[in-house]
Amino acid sequence: MAPAGLRVELDERQEKIGYKIREAQLQKIPYMLVVGDKEVAEGTVSVRARAGGDHGGRPVDDFLRDAIDEVRRRAA
Repeated sequence: MAPAGLRVELDERQEKIGYKIREAQLQKIPYMLVVGDKEVAEGTVSVRARAGGDHGGRPVDDFLRDAIDEVRRRAA
């Protein structure tokens, strides 16, 4: 478990990003966070949702807050 109580998995394979995204969609991963040099410098993550596609860059804290809220809503 991640510190925020979310399950996470890091894909460090030397594959093209498009291949990794397609695999994650086939595995029905709800959210994919893409972090490159630009995102690290800005303190953001690029968010892709399985159902909603590319959501663009967001601050890490904003994504975590929204993801935790979503988990709580589904558990209620």
